[in-house]
This record gives sequence, C-alpha cells and structure tokens, in this order.
Amino acid sequence: MADSVLCDLNGAVATITLNRPTARNALTAEMKAELLAAVRQCSSDTAVRAVILTGAGHSFCAGQDLREHAGLLESGAPAPMETVRTHYNPIITAIATMPKPVIAAISGVAAGAGAGLAFACDFRIAARDASLLLAFAKVGLGADSGVSWTLQRLTGTARATELLILAEPLTADRALSVGLLNSIVDNQDLATAASQLASTLAAGPTAAYAAIKAGLAFAASHDLAESLEKEAQLQAALAETDDHTAATLAFVRKQPPSYQGR
Repeated sequence: MADSVLCDLNGAVATITLNRPTARNALTAEMKAELLAAVRQCSSDTAVRAVILTGAGHSFCAGQDLREHAGLLESGAPAPMETVRTHYNPIITAIATMPKPVIAAISGVAAGAGAGLAFACDFRIAARDASLLLAFAKVGLGADSGVSWTLQRLTGTARATELLILAEPLTADRALSVGLLNSIVDNQDLATAASQLASTLAAGPTAAYAAIKAGLAFAASHDLAESLEKEAQLQAALAETDDHTAATLAFVRKQPPSYQGR
C-alpha cells in the first residue's frame, strides 16, 4: 500500500491514516483506491476489533482534491464525477457496514467528502480546533459521500438542509451542539482519547456491536414489524456466540465478562 494511506495494527485496534498532510489530506483517485483497500482489509481481518480513521498533520480531510478534479474538467475527460460511484460509494458503504466499531478522530478541517467519511463512522471525536464544512454547494454540487443519508440522521432533515445549502463552516462546539460529534477534547489529547475508546471497544462483544449496527441500518428504512423480525433474527444468531454464553455466565456468577469477539 502506497504512503498516501497508512494502516497500522496495535493489538486489536487498526488505525487508518490519510497521509497527504501538505494537501490537508485531500483525496486523489489513487488515495481513494488505497483507502477503500485499507477499509476492506480492516473489515475482513478477524484480528481487528475496532478501527480509528484519522488524518496526518493538522487536518482530517479536506475532501475531494479539487486540483485533480479541475484538471479532469479542463481536459474534457468523460464523466469526471464517476468517482462518486467508483470510489466514494464503496468507501462509505464499507465503513458504515463494517462489522466492528469505527471511530473518526478529527483535527483541523473535515470538509465535503472528508466530512462524509467522518459521518459514516460510528463515533466522532474532535479536537477543539476542528471544523466541519459541507462545501458541496460552494462548488456547484449536491451532496455525495453518503452525506445526504448520514447528515439528516445525525441532525434531522431541517438542520441538514440548512448546513448543506448555506455551506457555512462549523466550529467543533457548534458541530457538537447539533449532533455531529460525540465529544471534543483538547488538541493534544485527540490521539489518546481515540485510542482509549478504540481499546475499550476492541475488548467488547464484537459480534454484538456488528448486530447493533446492522439492526440500526435495517430499521432506518423498514417498518416496525420488519424491524422486530430483524431483531429476532439477529438475537437468534447472537445467542450462538461464545461471547453471549460467557457474558451470561459471568453475570450470574457475579464475575466481570471477558469477550473474545466471537
């Protein structure tokens, strides 16, 4: 894997780092392909039980590399926005459906598709200097990278409409207040806070976390009866896991549970 995306494993926690700090980690076609490969690798690797997504340097991700995009427009390249189907859609799908928790550790700017990456994660921890910008309208575009789906589920439809149409930057405090972040920490504490949360999640019942994510995603687009049946199916499968048996016995015996992630 090339150096524009790094993937490191520490115990059961994988950290994916967007690594173009001089370009605020703006996404080129090559970088998006590498990011998709890294996310899929973490998703399929049973040794990985929690994932951190972050950016190198002082930014999380400035979104699409507009220099590369402008070059495609000027050259008359066919379908310059095919990157949405080729890159962004599979990346967001892979993050959102990963059967283990994903944490976005956000410093500096998360703009456009960079914000979309963060919204697809299960948790978002931001440094105090972080800012979010849904800049799509500023360049004459609608939302992509899953933002039309994730944003309104985080903030509600009215707020999502405001944030996308006005396209004004949000400070970390404002982003927290409208539900886009889980927590804010001092800049120097971001890596530690993300690592601590990831370690806690990596020691938890991974199969149960996967079922929780699957149940929430299903219920978002199905009625109550269908969602109840989905819950029954998920619970039946979880009842067969080692973690459920061990945790139930630990509860009865008044012992702390020890989860193996299976």
